[in-house]
Amino acid sequence: VQLQESGPGLVKPSQILSLTCTISGGSITTNYYSWNWIRQPPGKGLEWIARITYSGSTSYSPSLNSRTSISRDTSNNRFTLLMSSVTPEDTAVYYCARSYNLGAWSYDYWGQGTQVTVSS
Repeated sequence: VQLQESGPGLVKPSQILSLTCTISGGSITTNYYSWNWIRQPPGKGLEWIARITYSGSTSYSPSLNSRTSISRDTSNNRFTLLMSSVTPEDTAVYYCARSYNLGAWSYDYWGQGTQVTVSS
């Protein structure tokens, strides 16, 4: 399984950030797997943002829920993150990753990450 993030490297404050993760070597609808967006701001740890399951159910980080949306395109085997009202604090490397749950979430495949900078 390979995941590839795509999106703008630079976004202006207050704009909407759109990131897409394209999956190859596996299907976004394969039972029991979920697809995630995770970010790492400079000098900080990983922060989980959102998840969409194989059936299309979604979950969000409570701290980002009000301005994020995750969706999928099953025809093209990809999923997308939208984040509104971005600020410089949203500057980070954004990763997409696959996960599964056997009592706890485990992440087995990751994209290489894409740098997003929020700046005017």
